[in-house]
Amino acid sequence: QVDVAAMARIFRYVDVTDTGFIVAVLSIIFNPLFWNVVARWEHRTRALSRIFGSPRAACYCLGAVILVLNCVRSHCFTEAMKSQPKLEGWDYHWTYYSGLAISAVGTLFVASSFFALGFTGTFLGDYFGILMEAKVTSFPFSVLDNPMYWGSTAIYLGWALM
Repeated sequence: QVDVAAMARIFRYVDVTDTGFIVAVLSIIFNPLFWNVVARWEHRTRALSRIFGSPRAACYCLGAVILVLNCVRSHCFTEAMKSQPKLEGWDYHWTYYSGLAISAVGTLFVASSFFALGFTGTFLGDYFGILMEAKVTSFPFSVLDNPMYWGSTAIYLGWALM
């Protein structure tokens, strides 16, 4: 038997019928699906490398598209958060500053991952045949297996709390 009371309490704080919420969820789902499908297609066909004249140029173009899609996703997330109901008892300074601290840690992981991997290492260069000379094991990879994903998650969690 399912206890629907718990779900009913959760859905008091999430308006799943809000257009902004739906668009944010769709953009969150679309982004990784898009870049994984495109990267796997490139790996199989090398079509983007031929179109752009080189694997590096194709990777940079896909990276630029991913960055634009991430900006759109972040905007959609922000707008959805503005229109959602607020949790009672959470509108305090400590909540805001906790969210800020969580976002700062997430930003540290994302930025340090980017600097450790470089642009092509971050934006699917391996699918274009652009490989790193060795596995990156320095910070933040010495702390977490997937610091870019964990960092992004922390940024959005912090943002939600703020």
